Amino acid sequence: MINFPSAKINLGLNVLFKRDDGYHELETLMIQLPFHDILEILPSSNFEFKQSGIKVEGDIESNLCVKAFRLIQKKHSISNIYMHLEKIIPMGAGLGGGSADASFVLKTLDQLFNLNLSTEVLQEYAAQLGSDCPFFIIDKPQIAKGRGEILSTVDFSLKGYYLKLINVGIHVSTKEAFSAIEFSMNEKSIEEIIHQPIQTWKSELKNDFETTVFKIYPELAILKENLYSEGAVYASMSGSGSTMYGIFEKEPLRTYQDNPSVLEKIMKF
Repeated sequence: MINFPSAKINLGLNVLFKRDDGYHELETLMIQLPFHDILEILPSSNFEFKQSGIKVEGDIESNLCVKAFRLIQKKHSISNIYMHLEKIIPMGAGLGGGSADASFVLKTLDQLFNLNLSTEVLQEYAAQLGSDCPFFIIDKPQIAKGRGEILSTVDFSLKGYYLKLINVGIHVSTKEAFSAIEFSMNEKSIEEIIHQPIQTWKSELKNDFETTVFKIYPELAILKENLYSEGAVYASMSGSGSTMYGIFEKEPLRTYQDNPSVLEKIMKF
């Protein structure tokens, strides 16, 4: 069985405060993108995991896909599998690729072994793997709160707009992003702002990680300004970085087609 784990972007990301449990309280809107990894899972007499495309460092058992399989195997006594992940979505990029891969393993195993797991159970399992993982169980725009696991679907669409993604290969660690975070002072919620005209987003819809990350990697701030110069009605960093994106009313030009080290994708909603 083959599935296609999808990337996401964050529209706004408020870091509200640090909680007593060490996590940070967040608020963000996440939407899935037509940009995918490729995941194949088949029943097998022996467990086997293969990975191609972008190299994922670390031993096999530390891979989120393998952790997702072990979780389902433990809870539902399923047989071994052959799993192959073709990694296309860059890592440390704020696109949620690893979280998507893990969540799609859960969904694929549910289908493959006819487990008939509810959305709530799948999200509960996903939350054990990572804060962003529950989002990928449902393919709908969702407001995420808590550490990212408290989700509510929202009536939102970018239909008719173009999205331009730019990733220049910088890997931003979570530790770096949180190293000097300034807590959000926004009076409006993200849900309020995203229902305003998109022209108001530039001044009101913020990603609180940009202040810290742009100080460490000033070239990302330049990329954001370039997107506005190209005509974006809104531009931002996704998640804790480092992917930058711009939302356009008209199809934007490709500016990095001659630079193979830069990921540039243009998609229409």
